[in-house]
Amino acid sequence: MKLRIILILLIVYNGYSQNIADQEPAFIYVEGDSIPKTAIELNEILILNRLKFSSKDDIKNYYLIKRRTLKVYDYAKLASERLDSLESRFSRIESKRERKRYAKLVQKYIDNEFSEELKKLSRSEGRILIKLIHRQTGSTAFDLIKNLRSGWNAFWFNNTAKLFDLSLKSEFDPYSNKADFYVEDILQRAFQNEQLVRQPSRLELDYYDIRSKWENN
Repeated sequence: MKLRIILILLIVYNGYSQNIADQEPAFIYVEGDSIPKTAIELNEILILNRLKFSSKDDIKNYYLIKRRTLKVYDYAKLASERLDSLESRFSRIESKRERKRYAKLVQKYIDNEFSEELKKLSRSEGRILIKLIHRQTGSTAFDLIKNLRSGWNAFWFNNTAKLFDLSLKSEFDPYSNKADFYVEDILQRAFQNEQLVRQPSRLELDYYDIRSKWENN
């Protein structure tokens, strides 16, 4: 009797599965997108376990860096966006005179919008900002100014950096600098929590490799 019931269930299940297979795929409509999809692509999510700290001072330092990183990240993000815009526009402008004129317009806009805010940053915040600019653009502040000198001589963070007496050659290196690792960890958690808008880094960074390196040390 049990065998007969099992056979009947298998027949019904196979028939139901075949019926589903014969049907057309279901489409998913995403708000704001006019093209129907058969699947939804999800953003990559990192599993972020709690960090292990060696001392109370280490914990205090992490939260100081967190406050500064959250404050200056948007400026670095803006630098990357403006750089992309500038390079894209420059590639379509043949006249040196027009390039110079356009660069001055961009510089004037950024100066008017952000110069006063940047002057309020502390030296520690300025240091993180310069490193984040390297993370977001793939170039140090020094190299950006050097490469864009003909078109953007007063790149907006150049004057700001001088206020803090900081090195424009500073690089973001979370593999060898623990403070930079903290910055990367803070960013990844802020992206996950939607505190900050994610912008891909121009550097090749693997969070798990970086974290493993510091945990093993």
